[in-house]
Amino acid sequence: MSPIDILILSNGPGEITTWVRPVVKALREKLGDDREHVRISVVLSPCPNASGKEAAIALSYPEVDRVQSAEHFWQFLLWGRTQENWDWRSQGVVIFLGGDQIFPVVIGKKLGYRTVVYAEWEARWHNLIDSFAVMKPQVAAKVSPKYAHKFTVVGDLMLEAKSSAPHSPLPTPHSPTIGILPGSKAAKLAQGVPLTLAIAEYIHSKIPQTKFVIPVAPTLDLQTLVSFADAQKNPFVETFHSSGASLIFLEENHQPLLKTGSGLIVELWQENPAHNLLSQCSICLTTVGANTAELGALGVPMIVLLPTQQLDAMRSWDGLPGLLANLPGVGSTFAKIINWFFLRRKGLLAWPNIWAQEEIVPELVGKLQPQEVGEMVVDYLNNPEKLEDIRTKLRRVRGEGGAAEKLANLVEEEIKSL
Repeated sequence: MSPIDILILSNGPGEITTWVRPVVKALREKLGDDREHVRISVVLSPCPNASGKEAAIALSYPEVDRVQSAEHFWQFLLWGRTQENWDWRSQGVVIFLGGDQIFPVVIGKKLGYRTVVYAEWEARWHNLIDSFAVMKPQVAAKVSPKYAHKFTVVGDLMLEAKSSAPHSPLPTPHSPTIGILPGSKAAKLAQGVPLTLAIAEYIHSKIPQTKFVIPVAPTLDLQTLVSFADAQKNPFVETFHSSGASLIFLEENHQPLLKTGSGLIVELWQENPAHNLLSQCSICLTTVGANTAELGALGVPMIVLLPTQQLDAMRSWDGLPGLLANLPGVGSTFAKIINWFFLRRKGLLAWPNIWAQEEIVPELVGKLQPQEVGEMVVDYLNNPEKLEDIRTKLRRVRGEGGAAEKLANLVEEEIKSL
């Protein structure tokens, strides 16, 4: 068989970590590690939630051969040329893992490659795409019968986290570990960091033996994280009555830690993915987003926090709402209107709750107070049977894994058809 190029189109931090990572691993397991035979490239498109580090993260995956960052995307889409003038083999497959579904149509035509689209909720351009890997049967049910043969239900790529982590042990009230996941973008960190640190301080005052850890998002550096715990840089530190925190390092192994004004120590873990660490947590405090899918896939109980002390603070919406909320000058007004409307029409936010169509992990939205959230956590820790009930429900709704492997099978079939 002739040498093959596989081009993956993706965009934001969630897609890179929860979709691209398991897929490239499955592709190498299926197609082999001979780069002369199969080369994997990743091209990123612009995303309002991007941190700017997505290209570096994708390039860190050993299965990936080359990556182009988002700022050069439009040149590639329009003219088919990458910034580094990559060469392309005569045969290949374009895989869509985030962005706009028109992108694989255009790029697949320019390169003469087959196209495979992963679709969570909706599949478009049925007549122009060669194969669709869909999350649920409902996506395929909307399709005209003449295109039905193109659709394969593979499942949810976000569930792939569970396959690489051990079963979470039963928590003990004597030495619980609490994971803190405040997000990776400024819009969430501004409120999330001081709120969760204040909650941690309250829990520690009630159960002093509790251990706290923050698995630092790969798109976030330590200095930026710590800046949101500094009262001089972040007014929400005072809003949540947090004592603030500073960055310190253990002398023996240079392990980074946050030390709050009350003396509480929070460990910072930069290993990624942090599945093994998260699996050992009794419970996690997390913001909305891909974190909830990862925790749900691992079967880890969580409390989902969406503080609204400042309505214009949340500006990380996708599409037109995100663009309006970030406009210079008037963005704050748009953000307040959008978030007010969202809170009035809010449905389920956490992925496990969306999967179950009911609230199996608590979603706390509003002007959250650290003591009230802390009391909820203390009650869970003192009543571990409540946590085990959540674990049982999470395992029930997370579904079967194997989506990445099934998608890799589709890619292999497209290669055989070349």
